[in-house]
Amino acid sequence: MITNILRFFVSLIVGFVFGVIGMLVGAWFGGNFATEFLFNGVLGYEATGQIGFILFALVGAVISWRLSAKKTNKKSIESAHPETWL
Repeated sequence: MITNILRFFVSLIVGFVFGVIGMLVGAWFGGNFATEFLFNGVLGYEATGQIGFILFALVGAVISWRLSAKKTNKKSIESAHPETWL
């Protein structure tokens, strides 16, 4: 239970960090190449920055959740075998 709560908060933080990076990448792309792009009522770098934040935050959270799941599952499987208790 505690590990799932910890995994959730770590995924939330990693997702936010990835989202900020995605916002910067999206704003750079929109400011240089997609100046007429319209999304959510805004144009150019503001629109692509929002999309970058959303996409990168989702990708970062999912990757973080999956990596932490593999690590916790591996620990629980190893601790289930009596020969590893010594």
